[in-house]
Amino acid sequence: MDTKIITIVGKSNSGKTTLLEKLIALLTQRGYKVGSVKHAHDGFEMDKEGKDSWRHRKAGANSTLVISENKIAMIKDDKTNYIEKMGSYLSDMDIILAEGFKKQTLPKIEVFRVESVHKEPLCMDDENLIAFVTDSDYKPSAPSFGLEDIQGIANFIELKFLKN
Repeated sequence: MDTKIITIVGKSNSGKTTLLEKLIALLTQRGYKVGSVKHAHDGFEMDKEGKDSWRHRKAGANSTLVISENKIAMIKDDKTNYIEKMGSYLSDMDIILAEGFKKQTLPKIEVFRVESVHKEPLCMDDENLIAFVTDSDYKPSAPSFGLEDIQGIANFIELKFLKN
């Protein structure tokens, strides 16, 4: 798979989604095609009960594609691992930014806030930690960035993952 995947990890309310929104906007503004992935627990449903696509799935369709002129949505039974799913469905992207997936063997950017109810970062000893975004005094071996240093984080991602 050629598309690079970076996961944004951290505990609840650490600012992962906010960081992702800002990085996606900036990298897109710089001309990159960015795919995003959000980890969800099994059992989530996008189909609304009673809608046609829901009825198709309940009838036994293994895959349902909802199409409009400018958008698609797919619900598909897929037992491949997370990394294979990302690579397969988002292979036309320059980079994939995924929220969550802290247990996967993927490059990780951890977001950690001092004001958080969590006392310690998750990935200080994780060999896949590539960057640390924080307002704390923790100093991992990976490069550290301030919570608002979106330009610096985007520059880091661009240099390390997109300009090679």
